[in-house]
Amino acid sequence: MPRKGDRQPEKIEGDATDPRGMAALLAAYLESLRMRNYSEQTVEKRRTHTNDFIRWAGERSLTRPSEITRPILERYQRHLFCRRDLHDRPLSFRNQHCRLSSLRSWFKWLAQQRHVLHNPASELELPKLGHRLPKHVLSQQDAEEILSQTDVSEPLGIRDRAILETFYSTGIRRQEMVNLNVYDVDADRGVVMIRQGKGKKDRVIPIGARALAWTEKYRLEIRPQLLIDPAEQALYLTRMGERFSGAGMSLVVRTYVDSAETGKTGSCHLFRHTMATLMLEGGADLRFIQAMLGHAKLDTTQIYTQVSIRKLKEIHEATHPARMSRESSDQSPEPAGEAGQETIE
Repeated sequence: MPRKGDRQPEKIEGDATDPRGMAALLAAYLESLRMRNYSEQTVEKRRTHTNDFIRWAGERSLTRPSEITRPILERYQRHLFCRRDLHDRPLSFRNQHCRLSSLRSWFKWLAQQRHVLHNPASELELPKLGHRLPKHVLSQQDAEEILSQTDVSEPLGIRDRAILETFYSTGIRRQEMVNLNVYDVDADRGVVMIRQGKGKKDRVIPIGARALAWTEKYRLEIRPQLLIDPAEQALYLTRMGERFSGAGMSLVVRTYVDSAETGKTGSCHLFRHTMATLMLEGGADLRFIQAMLGHAKLDTTQIYTQVSIRKLKEIHEATHPARMSRESSDQSPEPAGEAGQETIE
């Protein structure tokens, strides 16, 4: 059942009464994804992306998949490249890649089910994705400053402190936090059970003693005050006694990040990046961080070896021949303006 504040699925474009039309075949494709146990987030993403194409094709009087050719798809790809978002910015290549990937998956299914004679998207070249590092990573001091912004003399302040501490300690994804139920946190063992995370995979991860203490304080003292429906299992509740939406959770975290004025922006994922980077700098094995983050491939986790610069700096200072600690001819320069030195205007 949809929760209050959740985005409602958009209506599929086109004539649903035409059994060979795009609307009917998209509906059948989405149902096949559900039958194969794809997450509802994946189903909704593919609905949205494919719907955009169906709308674009309908404006050009193309209503059936059998009418689509590779040149038409390449024309749509050029349309995405030139498209602007609501803020008049071009779509990122990652966004374009995601939309075209959804389209390729749909046409692959259409070909497999014999709804089209061949797959016109099979040789469509997707945009090359760059290797992006996290935009911002908090230092330990930054993180503590954000945590201190909560007013723990107020019930919602205690709830928010527990949320921030859990993000900082565990590095879980926003949706994983939203999905946490009361008994997913095992205080005796000091672990959190992540159920049906990305890829519908469960995992058990540790939670730090401080985060656990705030979580337990919230669960025992504050949650009963917020609870309206006794059947509600969500750990973290809004002031209305309901499970958070993803956007609502982001708003809570972003408010404290902004109020700390660290010069860094972000929300839930900012703490995920921070947890991984600080643990790596502290000497944690990369495979342990992979397990914490729930990454299917180690390659995804290795991005943090590039963000974690502390160890690299130590090695650079110890081994580079031009290091400042060398004596004799490689002395440090005297400060500008001292005797025997000319200042540069």
